[in-house]
Amino acid sequence: MSIRRTFPLLFALGCLPAFAADGPAPGADADPAAAATPPAAAAAKPGRARSAVDLQDLRAFTAVYSLVKQAYVDDVDDHRLMQAAIRGLLAGLDPHSEYLGKEQIDDLTEDTTGSYDGLGIEVVQVEGTLRVVSPIDGSPAERAGIRAGDTIVRIDGKPVQPDDLDGAIAKLRGRPGTEITLNVLHEKQTVPVDITVRREVIRVASVRGRLLEPGYAYVRISQFQSDTGAQLRKRFEKLAADAKAPLRGAVLDLRSNPGGLLTSAVEVSDAFLDDGVIVTTRGRIKESDLSFRATPGDVLGGAPLVVLVDNGTASAAEIVAGALKDNHRALLMGRRTFGKGSVQTVLPLDADHAVKLTTARYYTPNGTSIQAAGIQPDIALADLALSQRDGEPTPAIGERDLRNHLKGTNESDGPVTPGSADRSLQQDYALNEALNALKALALRAGRPAPAASAAADPGKG
Repeated sequence: MSIRRTFPLLFALGCLPAFAADGPAPGADADPAAAATPPAAAAAKPGRARSAVDLQDLRAFTAVYSLVKQAYVDDVDDHRLMQAAIRGLLAGLDPHSEYLGKEQIDDLTEDTTGSYDGLGIEVVQVEGTLRVVSPIDGSPAERAGIRAGDTIVRIDGKPVQPDDLDGAIAKLRGRPGTEITLNVLHEKQTVPVDITVRREVIRVASVRGRLLEPGYAYVRISQFQSDTGAQLRKRFEKLAADAKAPLRGAVLDLRSNPGGLLTSAVEVSDAFLDDGVIVTTRGRIKESDLSFRATPGDVLGGAPLVVLVDNGTASAAEIVAGALKDNHRALLMGRRTFGKGSVQTVLPLDADHAVKLTTARYYTPNGTSIQAAGIQPDIALADLALSQRDGEPTPAIGERDLRNHLKGTNESDGPVTPGSADRSLQQDYALNEALNALKALALRAGRPAPAASAAADPGKG
């Protein structure tokens, strides 16, 4: 597989009975290939009348089918026509419902395990175009310069056709080591550029982290896989051990995170919460109505938390952002999130075919649906970048620099040197602002400053 569709499934219907009404079953994972009972077999909710199929619609479908069979320029077999009809039926519902063959089912399994062959790029079909939601961290796509918001115009010189976006995605597939040239229109640009990307085996570590400064941690979640919750807890244990003291606070980076499993989003939210609702889902069938609550235990021990979000923060990442915001556990900074507030369920048809169907909307703890609206951050940040000085800054002059100054009690004989700083802080405007806000929250919370001997180790993560 060379490219990943955006927003991996949130759960499979076969797993729904494993979830308790007030929270997830321990260790419950989504299984795209799991057997399930289609919603049609489930009892409809009381009070909902089942509408009959309009006879005129059936006649219209039959007439069109007959005309294609009789008059289309080439002979088309019945199987191809029925497959096209099924795909068209689902494509007309919403951007995330689709008919899956064996290859697509395997793709969804890869999404939840974090290993696949390809470019490392998340895409979504938007108004007849192929839009990049986000490149995966460290992927060939990211290294080549593909960014969130880009539009893929051509693939190996051939235009992306609005009526064949699935075909365009199929062209992106290929063996590791092979190259593909994408004609890409960057966001806010008017002229597309050619970008050549070499396919690789993509192994995505969903959680990375390091110390920004003594006592202040940075944790990045690139997507929500089956083991993301466990990875997050292990990462915070290691960061606390590296700091040799309880952490004063942390920045959780969910920027350009396209989502993943609902269960993982719940586990990550629960890691920072002691109590309260995390998320609820509501749909037309009983199995879609779920509520997840937090359990006691906070990996930060109540220390302040700042969450970074942007326009590429979607789906499961929005569940975490909404849960932490509505429970007043974290300060959200950045830009409005993507706004995917729906849940997809994989409904198997047979061993090699399934339907990925939107079956529910999810709601933040305050009962708000963020579908299409997204989540507004508490502190909005412009899309800015920091730049380096052309030359060395002019040295600051203080009392110690004056001739014959009065010797201070705590004055050292050596030169004053600035503390070590994480290099990413010199380039990432949003992260810089998040760390400043985190320090202010830590001071307000009365968190003790780390010992003077502690030193940041930006190389670990």
